[in-house]
Amino acid sequence: MEGFVSSAQSLQALSALLSTQQEEDEEEEGKKGTALAQLGPGNIGPPPTKDKEVTTAYVKRNSKDIWSEEEVADGSQFDDLTDLRPQPEYEIILKQSVGTEDVFLGLSGKDPSSMCCEAMLVKIKLPDTKATDVVLDVQEKFLDLRTPKHKLGLHLPNAVHRHEGRAQFFSEREELEVTLVVKRSMDFINMQ
Repeated sequence: MEGFVSSAQSLQALSALLSTQQEEDEEEEGKKGTALAQLGPGNIGPPPTKDKEVTTAYVKRNSKDIWSEEEVADGSQFDDLTDLRPQPEYEIILKQSVGTEDVFLGLSGKDPSSMCCEAMLVKIKLPDTKATDVVLDVQEKFLDLRTPKHKLGLHLPNAVHRHEGRAQFFSEREELEVTLVVKRSMDFINMQ
């Protein structure tokens, strides 16, 4: 019986020890739970330093300026909200000069991405318009087209050489095709 009494006493002592440890653990978890509830995405990483000095590259030149000239998009001077002429339908197509060495052997390093395109073709539908009525102005990132019935201010997806393009009007289709040479930023990779 002595083994049984000592086992019972050992079990009671162990139970008492574990119950106090469980209560302490529950208290600690309660404290951690409230601490975890206060944590959010802003608490990840080192705590922010409170510097009074602003370290941005933007320097405001005049206190009355709303934005700087660099923040204004190219061609926004052509946007005229009072002009109610409709915008014609248009389509932008990127073009590549591809030879047999590109198609069959892949020797030039060109791929089908827009990064390897040399030209941009803009097709503009101009119904009931004559070629003499079209006024076209091409900037580096903006195409401005005006006719008596239509107005198009198109921000181009890529920069172009403004003096190296050509335009052709097809009166039977009532369509203007403007071909512009793209300024490619990776010309040192995309050899012609």
